[in-house]
Amino acid sequence: MESQAARLGEILKRQGLTLAVAESCTGGLLGGCVTASAGSSSYFRGGVIAYDNDIKRDVLGVSAENLEKHGAVSGPVVCEMAAGAAKLLGCGCAASVSGIAGPGGGSGEKPVGLVFIGVYCRGQTDSRSFVFDGNRDEVRAQSVAAALDFLIETVNSTADTPQ
Repeated sequence: MESQAARLGEILKRQGLTLAVAESCTGGLLGGCVTASAGSSSYFRGGVIAYDNDIKRDVLGVSAENLEKHGAVSGPVVCEMAAGAAKLLGCGCAASVSGIAGPGGGSGEKPVGLVFIGVYCRGQTDSRSFVFDGNRDEVRAQSVAAALDFLIETVNSTADTPQ
């Protein structure tokens, strides 16, 4: 993950973008991974650990309707989390993570290991869902790696989009 984070940092610097994160199940691991790279202060603005739905709603601007209709672990919510973090921290790019890291908390509809990742970049949002195997630490680590990959892909694919 360190090499992914360093690669993301180089891409962000080259494109003149800043980054924010909004994390739930990863509890700061994504931001910690990004800031492990020397020089990350030139592109990383900060993050919000929005573990509680009140923080998602009141700080990041996630709609109560989406939280109620789709739940915190959903595509619409992570899109709003990412866009909210970008707005709150004044960034062109942001990533968000919300999921069920386990060992409990899963259901038939939303099993343990289900994680949604949202990315906001240059005014566009997108989300992806994953179902990761492993224990709590493994699910969280896989979530960070997937978020870094998603960010790299999105920043590269939107390079020609005006900010």
